[in-house]
Amino acid sequence: MAFLEQAQLEKIGFGALGSNVLISDKASFYNPEKIYIGNNVRVDDFCVLSAGDGGIEIGDYIHVAVFSSLIGAGRIKLADFVNISSRVSIYSSNDDYSGATLTNPMVPDEFKNVQSADVELKKHVIVGAGSVILPGVTLNEGVAVGALSLVAKDCEEFTVYSGVPAKALKPRKRDLKKLELAFLKSQ
Repeated sequence: MAFLEQAQLEKIGFGALGSNVLISDKASFYNPEKIYIGNNVRVDDFCVLSAGDGGIEIGDYIHVAVFSSLIGAGRIKLADFVNISSRVSIYSSNDDYSGATLTNPMVPDEFKNVQSADVELKKHVIVGAGSVILPGVTLNEGVAVGALSLVAKDCEEFTVYSGVPAKALKPRKRDLKKLELAFLKSQ
């Protein structure tokens, strides 16, 4: 994987760009002026970040793995220490699937019923490979989502979720909070 050099990153025109940002030359960005990237962030090959009016906010110490996408008109926020595994899709907009309206971005708005809502992943959230997060969802601090899950509702802090739809399985350890403090102190 080849990462873009600093001059190439600056040329994209992000709303904000921190330090130690590693972005693949195969990642795609739409409306980059509405994408805000913190420090120590890595975005891998074939990721798509498409910011709508709400923008995309990426905190510090974030990894977005291969083939993942963050898309929609609502705000998408990834707080510090979030880990997005490969092929994760985070949507802040969703078409009406009922058949009552037309769908897709090539149809004028008056013929569609697109719902948009902010999505937030708070500190220390990890989302397993192939999972989908729908509009309006908040994954509270320390949530872990198992691979191939569909998250359609808010998740309680420090809980492990999995399934379609995702359901709470068990509590998640909080040891990582102490490790975070030790790590940040060492920096």
